Amino acid sequence: MPILAGLLLLIQFSFAFHALKTGRPYWWIFIIMGFPVMGCLIYYFVEVFPNSREHRKVNKAARNLSKVLQPNADLKRRAEELEVCGSIDNKMALAEECMASRMHAEAYALYASCLTGAYQSDGKILFGLARAAVENGDWGNASAALARLKADAPKSRPLDVRLLEARVLAGRGENDAALAAYRDLVPVFVGLEARYRYGEFLAQLERHEAASHMFDEVIKHSKRFASSIDAEQQWVAAARQAISNH
Repeated sequence: MPILAGLLLLIQFSFAFHALKTGRPYWWIFIIMGFPVMGCLIYYFVEVFPNSREHRKVNKAARNLSKVLQPNADLKRRAEELEVCGSIDNKMALAEECMASRMHAEAYALYASCLTGAYQSDGKILFGLARAAVENGDWGNASAALARLKADAPKSRPLDVRLLEARVLAGRGENDAALAAYRDLVPVFVGLEARYRYGEFLAQLERHEAASHMFDEVIKHSKRFASSIDAEQQWVAAARQAISNH
């Protein structure tokens, strides 16, 4: 019993110290110390859990389950919002949902419809237009959109633009130019996508050893930076899948 009491007291002091260190209200100290078990549990679920990695995982699981049960719910909602109000914001929101649903041609058309009036040189819209064309394998429109983006909004996401350009070169069969573009981009690109795309392109060229090395780089860099962002984790998962396939 003395050991259990001592352990409980240590846990209480740990929670109390956390409350003080993180600037929580002082009354948490009285709850934690006055109610040994329940006080710690209440503090954890009210103050700690909502900002924890576990909470983010729970939210992610809930979102994934919702998409399984209602896969087109967000797409339908955005379409309904656009019917009510045909604003640029609603068009762009629906375009993003189309991209998430792999409806790239529809997304391209929506982005193109946004390029009017004060928005005809908008960097965000032009980037979306180029990305939709690239994902759709429409290399001609992708090249045109990228050229327009660089002319009208040259400071808009320059590294992401270079990645799209490398993908266009690869898609058009300009392999040497694509390899050079990837080699120059990978060391300076923020995130894991460029490494994965480079590995994917090397695999297409049947340079399997170099491709495997690049996929390994994706995994190593993910561990180094411990990123939990969904957009980054998808490249880690894709790299592991590519390695297992070879």
